[in-house]
Amino acid sequence: MKLSKITKYALCAALVVMFASCAQNEKTETNAKPATSEKAEASDLMNIRYIDEDSLLSKYNLAKDLSESNLKLSNQYDAAQQQRATEINKFASEVQRKYKNNGYLTEESFNVDQQKLNKMQADAQNYLGRLQRDIENQVVQNNIQLNDSVNNFLKVYAKQKGFDMILRKSAAFYINDKFDVTAEVVEALNKRYTKVEKSK
Repeated sequence: MKLSKITKYALCAALVVMFASCAQNEKTETNAKPATSEKAEASDLMNIRYIDEDSLLSKYNLAKDLSESNLKLSNQYDAAQQQRATEINKFASEVQRKYKNNGYLTEESFNVDQQKLNKMQADAQNYLGRLQRDIENQVVQNNIQLNDSVNNFLKVYAKQKGFDMILRKSAAFYINDKFDVTAEVVEALNKRYTKVEKSK
């Protein structure tokens, strides 16, 4: 399984969230009205905004740092895979050359190298499998971190602004551009984000 597919879509998948909160009505009705009328009024009074998630991912510093981290993890896997493949191919070529040149004096000595080659292949497969699982787990953790950061901020932001709902742009067929709060949200997110350097 190619890790590039995981890292390509991982951060986008992390933002498949909707944020909804109930806002208090400033006006209270004194006369009872039919239920249908109340629903219509509630719909008319909803204060909704939206965020362009693609723009947020490309401009939010945390998202960019995590995307870079995911890319490094993918490159780490590719490098490890290439290294193991080179080692195995080199030894396999030596075995083949030695066999063609009658370098094996006994069948036993040939079998020893064949077993070594098989072990190298099995060890490589096990190692790369563990490495892939570790990398996938780290990508998941990165996605959770990004999702939590955006989700927690938007809950506070929506409450402060008096918004009833903040949608993803891709979740709607059409939203007027005047309801776009992406730039304001990204600016606020970047102001509060402090990059933490991980010890190597």
